[in-house]
Amino acid sequence: MTSNNDTQTVFVIDDDADVRDSLQWLLESVGLQVQAFEDALAFFDAFDERQSGCIVMDVRMPGLSGINAQKKLPEHNIELPVIMISAHGNVDMAVRALTQGALTFIEKPFDDQVLIDHVHNALEKDRARFARRNSQARIRERYDSLTRRERQVLELIVKGFSNQEAADELGINRKTVEGHRANMMAKMKVDSFAELVQVAIGLGQVKTLDFG
Repeated sequence: MTSNNDTQTVFVIDDDADVRDSLQWLLESVGLQVQAFEDALAFFDAFDERQSGCIVMDVRMPGLSGINAQKKLPEHNIELPVIMISAHGNVDMAVRALTQGALTFIEKPFDDQVLIDHVHNALEKDRARFARRNSQARIRERYDSLTRRERQVLELIVKGFSNQEAADELGINRKTVEGHRANMMAKMKVDSFAELVQVAIGLGQVKTLDFG
């Protein structure tokens, strides 16, 4: 799934119907796709984790507040940037929202353009996150296509082993290592050692590799 202005959605969560309608009209007037919900539970039920976009959420709502809903986002595999809005904001509330990862905290009434600018910024951040996630998924698919021996060669090469040292470590001859290395790099779609290291970073293998 690609992510651009056509596929991104701004999820508006506010228990006040007038505010929901106003925000939806404002955001749609600048060409954005909007889905509005009267509470966070309805949003959780409707959200598809393949969706890209951002959340504009009221801090104070009956039942599950915006602050508590924000804390529950990871439980629902939701990584979207959050813009918190409130008519009754205070410093403690703002600090809590920002500490929990909110992109920004806006007090009502706010200037329309200020909100639009924050939303565009949030959408840009999520585009970048979406691209990273897709890139990591492609790297993982390529890694999964490797044979057990090709994975062993990858790990040793990234550790800094030469072909001969890798051969000695694995108990096979150097020509065999060279063949596995060529196949592995072709499958991983990398042309250099530097690119291979980046692949290892993408796979999280650098945490287990010893570069010392």
